Amino acid sequence: MGFAGGDTIFKIDKIAEEELLEAFSKWPDCYKPIQLYGEGLDEEGLIVGDRRCRPKITILIDPIDGTRNIMYDKRSAWFIAAAAAWREQRPTTDDIRASALVEIPPSKAGLSDSFVLAFDGPLIADRTPLAEGKGIQWVPRPSSSKSLEFGFAQVANFFPGTKVLASELMEFIAANVSGSARVGESLIFDDQYLSTAGQFVELLCGHDRFCCDLRPLFHRIQTQRDTSFQHGLECHPYDIAGLKIAEAAGVILTDGFENKLTASFDCKTGIHWCGYANVEIQRLVEPVVQHWLEEKLH
Repeated sequence: MGFAGGDTIFKIDKIAEEELLEAFSKWPDCYKPIQLYGEGLDEEGLIVGDRRCRPKITILIDPIDGTRNIMYDKRSAWFIAAAAAWREQRPTTDDIRASALVEIPPSKAGLSDSFVLAFDGPLIADRTPLAEGKGIQWVPRPSSSKSLEFGFAQVANFFPGTKVLASELMEFIAANVSGSARVGESLIFDDQYLSTAGQFVELLCGHDRFCCDLRPLFHRIQTQRDTSFQHGLECHPYDIAGLKIAEAAGVILTDGFENKLTASFDCKTGIHWCGYANVEIQRLVEPVVQHWLEEKLH
């Protein structure tokens, strides 16, 4: 276990990285050199191919998003990759021309989902049996519900350090967007999926209606209160490399301040984001989130 590329690196991550680099080395020469940015890699990017030549493709990648899920065989992790043409100035997620999300399921699973988006083409969703068999293509659709009631919605609340703020924001959202529950009833359900790609998939498949990960902003609030506060793990650009796939399915993604979600291809920048299943959910929840942030950030 170690620390690199913005996150704790476990043995399973190193194995995946080695396999990945071997696979890239076998790509046809017409695609190389390839410049890689991602979890566990050098901040300046790793070159696959002749280092004396200018790269042709830049790839933002996370070989295993949700390592903690799969290493304990609890829940699916995800492979994330996005490709952009190389340019002198480091590309951003706005430059992505193709991307993929591929499920890494736990041992008891019988199916694996994959989502592929190339250029401006259609989003291809494939569900493949892990045993011999032919996969089927299907059309993922975000929820069309206009409220959060009796649906899944959550503020990312993974690790100690920001749990109080995350819970406070979720309670504030629930108090301002849902009706009154009867005794013994819960109107909003919570599902803490420890994987940004997994969170995107839950939104694009219609399982979740709202999700946000505001850890960098929570860290900023904590630092305002205590300058000695140590920032914990945050979402990084490689974690949101699948954003074009989520958007192609109809998910609305913004940063924590209602702006377009975008990030440079790097390994360390902290990313805050909000995801909405549809515009009605966005209109309902976004003003509440902004009001809470305005009160906390000063």
